[in-house]
Amino acid sequence: MDDAVPDPPVAEEAPEPAYDPAAPAPLNVPRTPTGDADVDAALDRLGDADHLATDGHLEVYEDVHRGLRDALTALDARPGPPAPPSQARI
Repeated sequence: MDDAVPDPPVAEEAPEPAYDPAAPAPLNVPRTPTGDADVDAALDRLGDADHLATDGHLEVYEDVHRGLRDALTALDARPGPPAPPSQARI
């Protein structure tokens, strides 16, 4: 008669995930508010890239670029101070 007790099964450890350079990794770049709501919103959008794989960054960067370009274009559309009256010479 064999009184030996079988060994309990050994739990296998999960393999460590391989390093993936395209995996999301926050850059933790500080973004200082500019005081312009449109520019600040565009810069805040950059934080979305922290949660995306590298191949998703392009969409975010293009969106931010579009927002910054629109903010600059809006500056041209705002009326400036009135022009000084011209001195007519006769």
